[in-house]
Amino acid sequence: MCTRRTTIRALLVYPQYPDTFWSFKHALKFISKKAAFPPLGLLTVAAMLPKEWDRKLVDMNAGSLSDSDIAWADYVFISAMAVQRASTLSVIDRCKALGTRVVAGGPLFTMDHQAFDHVDHLVLNEAEITLPRFLKDLEQGTPQHIYTTDQWPDIETSPVPAWELVDVRKYSSMSVQYSRGCPYDCEFCDITVLNGRTPRTKNKYQLLRELDALYDRGCRSSVFIVDDNFIGNKKKLKAEILPAMIEWMKQKGYPFTLFTEASINLSDDDELMRLMVEANFNMVFVGIETPNEESLAECGKYQNRNRDLVASVKKLQNCGLQVQGGFILGFDHDPHTIFESQINFIQRSGIVTAMVGLLNAPPGTKLYQRLKGEHRLLGEASCDNTDCSINFVPRMNYDTLIKGYQRVVSTIYSPKQYYERVKTFLAEYKPSPKKAFRPEFGHVIAFFRSVWVLGLKEKGRRYYWRLLAWTLLRRRHAFPVSVNLAICGFHFRKVMESYTKRLAI
Repeated sequence: MCTRRTTIRALLVYPQYPDTFWSFKHALKFISKKAAFPPLGLLTVAAMLPKEWDRKLVDMNAGSLSDSDIAWADYVFISAMAVQRASTLSVIDRCKALGTRVVAGGPLFTMDHQAFDHVDHLVLNEAEITLPRFLKDLEQGTPQHIYTTDQWPDIETSPVPAWELVDVRKYSSMSVQYSRGCPYDCEFCDITVLNGRTPRTKNKYQLLRELDALYDRGCRSSVFIVDDNFIGNKKKLKAEILPAMIEWMKQKGYPFTLFTEASINLSDDDELMRLMVEANFNMVFVGIETPNEESLAECGKYQNRNRDLVASVKKLQNCGLQVQGGFILGFDHDPHTIFESQINFIQRSGIVTAMVGLLNAPPGTKLYQRLKGEHRLLGEASCDNTDCSINFVPRMNYDTLIKGYQRVVSTIYSPKQYYERVKTFLAEYKPSPKKAFRPEFGHVIAFFRSVWVLGLKEKGRRYYWRLLAWTLLRRRHAFPVSVNLAICGFHFRKVMESYTKRLAI
């Protein structure tokens, strides 16, 4: 006699990223990791599902999705960003073919849900509000097609992510979230559309519970605090959050190094920088965008205006924070000299990881609305910063813009310029001595792989050896950082090679 199964089976799927600067795909091979970061949003959603449900998670960046996985599930939950669109569409098609219902949410669907009307259930905006509504209707047998809200949830209600669903050993870094929202409103950015302009934060106990959860699972790696602007509420950081993190780090023996995203005005606050370094932050991503003042004014990047941006970057480096930078080409006010200006700025600043992309207009942004009014939109943005796509008609001649972009990225990631930039950075970098680097077996293997690939096989190998020799002679304490950046450079060059091949087709 058959018994009816009452437990719902939920498969959470994170689609694949294309090979971009941010994927670090080629660098991960040196350290035997599958992906850079786990799918934090899906893990948080998993923790919100009823405890009696059977849950499985497949991150397609760290493993494969089989048809048997899909057939096992009653519902497939998908979350994705715009850059994952192609993989997302493929997953949805596979689910449809196998008769498994799809529940979709996250930035891609929230910003462009009209393009996914064939999805069974769209749970949009922030899950703390819309997911419980869907789950209640599902329990009552009346699930709706779309759930949305114009409210911003209190993220102190957000649970600790369900880390038990992933193999943390597959990732080079772990992730936590402290805040959502950004006080700035740059024209091209969709963060304020998705998360608002008033930063909403977790409390110190909540944040420490999340760090404890990673620590208890044996994680001893870097941790990315994924906030779009970590310093959106400086007062709370300095008075509550960072002191608590500093004490936690001391008690645990500094198990993690931390990195995050912040605006350039972090360099104006000596106390905040000191506290971050004391809490074991060693890196920060900053949206520089452009050294051109007119372009900064055009896009509303007021926090970057009327300052010596190179000096601000070097101040952060002097305090012990490596600066990764985001750069954009294609603003209406970009002069034809912008390409050389970007190259010169990047080289002088010592921003080794310089993510240079073409301007695009995501749906819902002020830029999208302006260009729509000017009848300049061409389609949807791919959000892939290496595919040379631009979804509007630029003021600059298109061919000039593309060739200039190609010149920028091919120059800054060529071995000579790249390794010189590493030395420029290390000459300024003053890391905290609180936690000495403790080499592990994986680090040793990565170093010897770098010797084989970068020091013996690559055409630019002489620059690799010059960097290592310079580091040992002048910045011996930063030797692990030097090797790590050399490995990252290999990834960037591989992405550039792929980009060049696509242009030639």
